[in-house]
Amino acid sequence: MAQVMKVAIVDDEQDMRQSISQWLALSGFETETFATAGEALKVLSTDYPGIIVTDIKMPGMDGMQFLRKIKGIDSSLPVIMITGHGDVAMAVEAMRLGAFDFLEKPFNPDTMTDLAKKATQSRRLLLDNRQLRRELSSGNSIMEKLIGANGLMERLREDILDLGQADGHVLIEGETGTGKTLVAHALHAVSSRARKKFTLFSCAGEEEETLLRCLFGPAGEEDRISVLETARGGTLVLEDIEALSPQLQSRLLKAINTQGDPSETRIIAICNLQEQGKTCEDVLRSDLYYRLATLRIELPPLRSRGEDILTLFTRYSEQFSEEYGCETPMVSAQEAAQLLQAPWPGNVRQLINIAEHAVLQSRRGVGTIASLLMAEREDDRPAVTTEGKPLKEYVEAFERMLIDNTMRRHRGSIARVMGELCLPRRTLNEKMAKYSLSRSDYLG
Repeated sequence: MAQVMKVAIVDDEQDMRQSISQWLALSGFETETFATAGEALKVLSTDYPGIIVTDIKMPGMDGMQFLRKIKGIDSSLPVIMITGHGDVAMAVEAMRLGAFDFLEKPFNPDTMTDLAKKATQSRRLLLDNRQLRRELSSGNSIMEKLIGANGLMERLREDILDLGQADGHVLIEGETGTGKTLVAHALHAVSSRARKKFTLFSCAGEEEETLLRCLFGPAGEEDRISVLETARGGTLVLEDIEALSPQLQSRLLKAINTQGDPSETRIIAICNLQEQGKTCEDVLRSDLYYRLATLRIELPPLRSRGEDILTLFTRYSEQFSEEYGCETPMVSAQEAAQLLQAPWPGNVRQLINIAEHAVLQSRRGVGTIASLLMAEREDDRPAVTTEGKPLKEYVEAFERMLIDNTMRRHRGSIARVMGELCLPRRTLNEKMAKYSLSRSDYLG
């Protein structure tokens, strides 16, 4: 449900503020009135769910001083200024300072209503965007699944938030198993289409004629709805876009150009070519590529994400241990180094498989992580990546994982963690600060 937007009306003349309040209330707004700017400031905050309508000339704090105070609280709070005849120069100055707009007395009430609607729409969009970013930081959304403290992942999450709010089509590239479909879901979840249709369609593994019918609808069968029609108004994710033939690429480009405005249906194209040393630009006709790549995201391979490898392995091991009703297997320093050095051709998807097998092996008391890595690798791939890392990076990644696991096991008990790891309180505190670990995350 959309948040109800308020209108705070500030005017020292009682008749004027009541008149504005009554008119806006009849137009569907929730209003509150204040005789002075000082009274209004007591209820305003960064998250004030509405806008301000204020007179410029008032005793004590005038409208200009009030505007400066408001911009100090929240520079994005829309303020509509009311000015008397002859004060237009002052109103222009108010606009320069960030006022949303101004009205000159006497004004048409309908003009006031139209301005209030535009201002509240702007405010609602801004507050919605702020809420999305809070959900990202608190993990209460699909973004929570994009685990990782590595700088590459932090930038990815910020890119998703920024691109999610845009209307352009998006091209997602990256190796198999890096989470491209998850990112597509996240882009939809943080967009203005979040409550509209999300349609996922794979362009691979079907005959040309089947793809033609599914994407664009069978000729002469108006009762059969195409994928493009099903997704209308929402988000259409085309997986394996590189599998489309030149003829189908041409049809898709025509459909996109016919649609014109991406705000009608947003297309997110997913490309899987990096393992072949190619890019989507290499296999798509250039005009289609540039239409789809209006906005672009490239997912990092797991081997480049450093200590995120151990964080992910720990999280998935815990999940599978809970699912299978057994203890989470401990990871030794040698095994941590092996995980960090593995080339991970299957990326996160491969890591999840190994984490599950490691839990099952541990439950039976057999096997090692090294044997799992060896079993899953392809014959022509090395057991470890050739991308060398400094010893310090391995040590720090293992140390962080060890403290994190121990804190989880003891549910944030500092005394027990100190005892198990033989660390004095000050040293433990310093290491937790270094690795951005907070005791509050482990309580309960």
